Amino acid sequence: MAVPLETLPETKPGDKPPVVVKKYANRRLYNTESSSYITLENLAEMVRQGRDFVVYDAKTGDDITRGVLTQIIVEEEGKGQNLLPITFLRQLIGLYGGSMQGLVPKYLEHAMTSFAQQQEQMRTAMQKTMGSLFPFGNIEEVGRQNMAMMERAFSMFTPFYRGTEPTNPSDVHESEIEALRSEIERLRVELESAKKK
Repeated sequence: MAVPLETLPETKPGDKPPVVVKKYANRRLYNTESSSYITLENLAEMVRQGRDFVVYDAKTGDDITRGVLTQIIVEEEGKGQNLLPITFLRQLIGLYGGSMQGLVPKYLEHAMTSFAQQQEQMRTAMQKTMGSLFPFGNIEEVGRQNMAMMERAFSMFTPFYRGTEPTNPSDVHESEIEALRSEIERLRVELESAKKK
């Protein structure tokens, strides 16, 4: 049996080191930190909590984290948690082996980082504006903006792709403004009814 040369991801000062998980031939996952067997659902929960982990093949010592994360996504999608649109999946598959394949991972990583930052900025702004009345921010609007950004990016990678983005950019701004107006009016009504109670 080969001794794995563990290359753990970089950690920032104060961060916990990533949990090392070993995957055995019988597909069981062993958490070396808690000395217990775990499931893919446990790993998914670790991701949601922001806890980093690496998965090694117990026999070869190979880092198989990417494959396990992909397996988690497949299971979540299979449960009906459809987060990835079919068009996106087709486009992603089409980029494998193409000349743009090297650029896609960095782009997707950047897009998801931007999405997380926008979500946090929106949440912070809404909390400052509305206090505890509306604690989660307007996630739907941020999602629409990020989907538009993804559509534009994929149209650059595939020249014949025609997304669902409106042809007139002013239509996008008008619909965003109208959505914000209706949200403000809804919040005003809720605030008034809360004051009366």
